[in-house]
Amino acid sequence: MTTRWLSPEEQRAWRAYIAASRLLEDAIDRQLQQEGGMPHLFYSVLANLSDAPGRRLRMTDLAETLKITRSRLTYAVTRLERDGLVRRENCDQDKRGSVAVLTDEGAAVLERTAPGHVETVRALLFDRITPEQVGQLAEICTGIARGLQGDDDARSGADGVPWLRRSSCPSTPPAGS
Repeated sequence: MTTRWLSPEEQRAWRAYIAASRLLEDAIDRQLQQEGGMPHLFYSVLANLSDAPGRRLRMTDLAETLKITRSRLTYAVTRLERDGLVRRENCDQDKRGSVAVLTDEGAAVLERTAPGHVETVRALLFDRITPEQVGQLAEICTGIARGLQGDDDARSGADGVPWLRRSSCPSTPPAGS
């Protein structure tokens, strides 16, 4: 099998993507730590629960929405639960499953934290690109995500996406938590 090396333009694009995504995630995480006392992952859990009907989602559905492993979600929800921002309930449809529910306290924390988060995202990303590039960014990222999720690739399966993966080692806390 012959290696398909990246062209100089592809290499430039790849390195630019890596630099931008790491710097953006770091800046967003720092802002949320400073203003909300939580990492980006925890904020994302709260935000997704706030958008869900009844402010509740099955843990497996929440892991899929967040594009993370179930063990990483369990860690995050356990921490949020300890702080009174989320609670877990048994799932009526599946006795083995559980549902994450945003508490009133969690909703209040999200309401206080959201304006600063949105301003940070706007300043760091959307204020730096044109309206046309916003559409292009959405299209590019949607295509990449679709391909990685297996929608247009035969390599899909339990090991292909994080929320279906079984952890083979004990869960470790995400960096920055």
